[in-house]
Amino acid sequence: MPDSLFSAEFNSILRQVKDTGGTPKAFPSPIDWRDEWIYFLMVDRFNNSTAPPRHQPFDDPGFYGFQGGNFAGIQDRLAYIKGLGAGAIWLSPVLKNVPFEEGTYHGYGIHDFLHADPRFAKDPQRADDELRSLVDAAHAQGLYVILDIVLNHTGNAFAYMCDPGDQNCQQSGGAQADFRQAPRAVQWRDANGNARADWPDIATIPGPPGDALVWPSELHNNSFYRRQGLPGGADDTVGDFASLKQLRTDNAQLQQFLIRAYQYVIARFDVDGFRIDTLRYLKGGLPQLFGNSIREFALSIGKKNFFTFGEVYVGDAERAIANFIGKTTTDQGDMVGVDAALDYPLFFNLKPVVKGFSAPSDLVGMYVLRKSIEAGVLSSHGDATRFFVTFLDNHDVKERIRFAQPGNEHQFDDQVTLGLACLCGLPGIPCLYYGTEQGLHGSGSDPAVREALWGSPGFQQDSFYYQQISRISEARASTPALRYGRFYFRPISGDGRHFGISSFPQGILAFSRILMDQEVVVAANCSPSETRSFDVIVDISLNQAADQYRVLYSNKSALQGPGPVQDKPAGSVSVQESNGTTGSGPLRTIRVTLGPLEVQILSR
Repeated sequence: MPDSLFSAEFNSILRQVKDTGGTPKAFPSPIDWRDEWIYFLMVDRFNNSTAPPRHQPFDDPGFYGFQGGNFAGIQDRLAYIKGLGAGAIWLSPVLKNVPFEEGTYHGYGIHDFLHADPRFAKDPQRADDELRSLVDAAHAQGLYVILDIVLNHTGNAFAYMCDPGDQNCQQSGGAQADFRQAPRAVQWRDANGNARADWPDIATIPGPPGDALVWPSELHNNSFYRRQGLPGGADDTVGDFASLKQLRTDNAQLQQFLIRAYQYVIARFDVDGFRIDTLRYLKGGLPQLFGNSIREFALSIGKKNFFTFGEVYVGDAERAIANFIGKTTTDQGDMVGVDAALDYPLFFNLKPVVKGFSAPSDLVGMYVLRKSIEAGVLSSHGDATRFFVTFLDNHDVKERIRFAQPGNEHQFDDQVTLGLACLCGLPGIPCLYYGTEQGLHGSGSDPAVREALWGSPGFQQDSFYYQQISRISEARASTPALRYGRFYFRPISGDGRHFGISSFPQGILAFSRILMDQEVVVAANCSPSETRSFDVIVDISLNQAADQYRVLYSNKSALQGPGPVQDKPAGSVSVQESNGTTGSGPLRTIRVTLGPLEVQILSR
């Protein structure tokens, strides 16, 4: 097992996968990632086929320890994931965390950037082999594998020397410290987590054990670690994440070591993509350098469309994302960085529309802003927006999309399917958070949305949500326009004369995707109590009067299909378009009737 980036074992793995002009040895990439949707799961919280969760209840919102999920448990449920219609799985971080930290069940406290965490293996001595077995089995099922990776920080591998009066440092045993402009003195921890006074410099520790410090050995350099404590300066991206210690990602030598380590991860485990944690915290141009370097390495081993997308979780996410993906068209350099981002702006806007807290016009406004901000951004795929990874909830937002009303648990269940149908119709690559298909719900803390799925309710393929998600997935898979089509918000009208975008909460969200001569309309009624009938504008050049649309998907059992296409002569209507322009016809429309919280996907 290599502990150096330049060991014989390390180089042997890289040589084994190199494409030397013959048949590539790596598993090939998808032709277009929009053909897939992603199932995101937390390794420790998904499944263990041989043992129950270590802690009960399975969804205890105050439990921050390991539950016992493992690679083998995921492998045993690949057919279940594929049956939903997923094309890829995104695994929470799998690399080895400091072994003495019970709270890093999530995987983001990495201390060994080359090896899988033994706690996720049935046989801790074979963790790397078990991870590779999982990836190979996923590929055999037709599922790609994306790893969640960390570049910004390591685990709690050292303690700070506490200053007098530094209560935060003293109370945490040196795991945390207040911000200091200059690097602090530290004590590196041994394999049991004890801070060693005789280990102030990682480079001088004799015969360091593999369960201590940070690996590979090239990372044994104090100057690679910021050692400034928690954020507290002018830049909120400088500083540790609680006990997770921030790296000096602006160090050019460290950048090359991190890139080489993750190239090895691709070669050793044959994965197909990376989700990059805390992308906006990376310094020194690392987002662009890393994205470009990983893409070129993947190409060299036969993965022609390796996918990278980053987390940019910040209030003004729309503007921030544009700084970290691809490159601007005015950039004269040759490198194109990370392919895409998690679509937090969509999450911040679509979820409240689905919940009835904000108007569909707010979502339209987000896309108008995005179009202007990203007009000069070019990703490796072209238009970056079309490859953003879209979602309605995840492990970081502390609230699942499903809300179970006390006393009437299923009152708002249709909000989930309404939201997912819209998500699968909007541009991007949809991502489903594990457990949504079994109706999990919770809010308020990290553990409240990170349940042990195999504890309860398990993996019922006849459950309501599993069946609904499978149907939504089938509609998307069978309809190219939903994956690649041009995208237009559609004004609607209750009286057939005055058209506009819904500007009130619990309104109607309507949009079209157009590919060649195919138009698909998605219409959603966000009211939990009112049935609504309304006209939706459709493309005048693609549709003829009396053409009929059919329902590809509805989340209601009693379907009422749309009326035939109708002509609206010039001067008979007034239209307020999503871009602010106005018109008076001529138009062609269809009449749609939706029950409370009903969504329909319609195709001519």
